[in-house]
Amino acid sequence: MLETTRIDCPYCGEPIELNVDCSMGAQQDVEDCPVCCRPIEIRTEVNPDGSLLSVSAHTNDD
Repeated sequence: MLETTRIDCPYCGEPIELNVDCSMGAQQDVEDCPVCCRPIEIRTEVNPDGSLLSVSAHTNDD
Protein backbone atom coordinates (compact mmCIF):
# COMPACT_ATOMS: atom_id res chain seq x y z
CA MET A 1 0.00 0.00 0.00
CA LEU A 2 2.37 2.70 -1.22
CA GLU A 3 1.16 6.26 -1.60
CA THR A 4 3.20 8.97 -3.28
CA THR A 5 3.16 12.42 -1.70
CA ARG A 6 5.18 15.62 -1.80
CA ILE A 7 6.73 17.65 0.98
CA ASP A 8 8.92 20.74 1.00
CA CYS A 9 12.33 20.50 2.61
CA PRO A 10 12.16 22.56 5.85
CA TYR A 11 15.73 23.76 5.23
CA CYS A 12 15.96 24.72 1.54
CA GLY A 13 12.27 24.68 0.53
CA GLU A 14 12.74 22.31 -2.43
CA PRO A 15 9.83 19.95 -3.14
CA ILE A 16 10.58 16.28 -2.47
CA GLU A 17 8.52 13.30 -3.61
CA LEU A 18 8.09 10.50 -1.06
CA ASN A 19 6.67 7.00 -1.21
CA VAL A 20 4.89 6.14 2.03
CA ASP A 21 4.11 2.54 2.96
CA CYS A 22 0.67 2.94 4.57
CA SER A 23 0.58 -0.71 5.67
CA MET A 24 3.14 0.21 8.37
CA GLY A 25 0.77 2.62 10.16
CA ALA A 26 2.07 5.85 11.71
CA GLN A 27 5.79 6.31 11.15
CA GLN A 28 8.66 8.60 12.01
CA ASP A 29 11.80 8.49 9.88
CA VAL A 30 14.80 10.61 8.93
CA GLU A 31 15.77 11.13 5.28
CA ASP A 32 18.38 13.41 3.79
CA CYS A 33 17.16 16.10 1.40
CA PRO A 34 18.38 15.19 -2.10
CA VAL A 35 19.14 18.88 -2.76
CA CYS A 36 20.79 20.28 0.38
CA CYS A 37 21.65 16.92 2.04
CA ARG A 38 20.36 17.99 5.47
CA PRO A 39 18.43 15.46 7.60
CA ILE A 40 14.64 15.84 7.51
CA GLU A 41 12.47 14.23 10.17
CA ILE A 42 9.39 12.92 8.40
CA ARG A 43 6.26 12.01 10.37
CA THR A 44 3.33 10.21 8.77
CA GLU A 45 -0.13 9.43 10.07
CA VAL A 46 -2.34 6.75 8.53
CA ASN A 47 -6.11 6.27 8.85
CA PRO A 48 -7.33 2.93 10.26
CA ASP A 49 -8.49 2.03 6.72
CA GLY A 50 -4.86 2.30 5.52
CA SER A 51 -5.12 5.61 3.66
CA LEU A 52 -2.54 8.35 4.22
CA LEU A 53 -3.84 11.01 6.60
CA SER A 54 -0.90 13.42 6.85
CA VAL A 55 2.82 13.86 6.24
CA SER A 56 4.92 16.51 7.93
CA ALA A 57 8.58 17.47 7.58
CA HIS A 58 10.66 18.90 10.43
CA THR A 59 14.21 20.02 11.09
CA ASN A 60 16.28 18.38 13.82
CA ASP A 61 15.63 21.51 15.90
CA ASP A 62 11.81 21.11 15.92
